[in-house]
Amino acid sequence: MPLQIIRQDITKMKTDAIVNAANSTLLGGGGVDGCIHRAAGPELLNACKALGGCPTGEARITPGFRLSCKYIIHTVGPLWQGGHAGEPALLQACYRNALTLALKHGCRSIAFPLISAGAYGYPKRQALQIAEDTILTFLEQHEMAVYLVLLDPGAVVLNEPYATELPAFVRQMLRKGQSPSRAHGFPLRRRTAAAVPTLESTLEEDACPQAAFCIPSSLNERLAQIDESFSQMLLRKIDQLGMTDSACYKR
Repeated sequence: MPLQIIRQDITKMKTDAIVNAANSTLLGGGGVDGCIHRAAGPELLNACKALGGCPTGEARITPGFRLSCKYIIHTVGPLWQGGHAGEPALLQACYRNALTLALKHGCRSIAFPLISAGAYGYPKRQALQIAEDTILTFLEQHEMAVYLVLLDPGAVVLNEPYATELPAFVRQMLRKGQSPSRAHGFPLRRRTAAAVPTLESTLEEDACPQAAFCIPSSLNERLAQIDESFSQMLLRKIDQLGMTDSACYKR
């Protein structure tokens, strides 16, 4: 089953397990950790005390208590220190160990937050890529419904600095007649339509600031272009406006 990225409060997820982005004491904190502890009730704190903490990259499991899930899997993400203190490997370990623990306990579905991307300062775009890659590698070998739960998926994708790589990538894919929103290897893959607008729809709506100028003025002109593909139309409009690719895609 494919990874699904959704917008939701993780404490509302009705999966077999949810993952708590905890601190090493497992005694509660802010952000997702605090929300899960409040929703699960004081029984969770007592269970966590008995675990004696958790090192960074590892995972521990408790019952879900007052939550809809059967289990809460607690994992401790790395604090971002510039990427030179083993953070990527530790973050991968968080997802891998949580998934392994879920599998061991018979879970068929699990929901993750974006680990370390809040107070721990991990750059969201990099954190999202590691989450996707690690989860998808696991799903190549195992059957499980995996959800990556973000309060605002669009903020992760659209507010990060993609401008330097979008122009060349999009033009290359469109020249090949492929849809950028479905191209393998691009960071925007596997988003749900409800959560994040596809790259293709974003380009259609926002690529040309003077869209009215691009629309053929007569019916004959429209009919003459009826066999034109999306990629051909997009590149033609960019040329008509005298814009550069980077300027157009950025807008």
